[in-house]
Amino acid sequence: MKEKISNIEFRMMQGFMALLDHMHHYVGTKAETFGLRNGMTVVDYGCGSGRYTVEFARLVGSEGKVYAVDILDIALKETEKRLRKFGMQNVILKQANGYDTGIMDGAADIVFAIDMFHHVSDTDAFLREIYRISKPDALLIFSGGHQSPAVVKTRIASTGLWLLTDDNRGFLEYRKANTNI
Repeated sequence: MKEKISNIEFRMMQGFMALLDHMHHYVGTKAETFGLRNGMTVVDYGCGSGRYTVEFARLVGSEGKVYAVDILDIALKETEKRLRKFGMQNVILKQANGYDTGIMDGAADIVFAIDMFHHVSDTDAFLREIYRISKPDALLIFSGGHQSPAVVKTRIASTGLWLLTDDNRGFLEYRKANTNI
């Protein structure tokens, strides 16, 4: 598995996603199904160009906070452009160092990992970081993207950190397992 993609690959992905967004407002419609409320703290891990980040920021409102995390400089720059375009000021950009987000322990109500898990080579390190930054009752929302749900479920279950609670909406929803790490 590949951790980083090239800038050219990122631009190609960004163009494809822009075309999809132009044809259908899928991101906004889907974001509204996650139960985000005013004042929540959300992490968009692997934010890419910020498609979901903007919607999450809108849904958590000015009282809430969104951390947009990515390993790529280009992704954070594109997310920042999108945030300026939509006037979003409740988002903090964070460049991941390996899997380390730099976010404080227990900060997140919900962590989203949408269409990025296929890039993760160290499942354990990635899921431990998400566990660390999540509140005790936090949700983890996954989209495998380029991996089947069965593969994603197996990879996540292997760590023992997260328990699957829902897989009926096109996304996998997890809660923290009661474990001491």
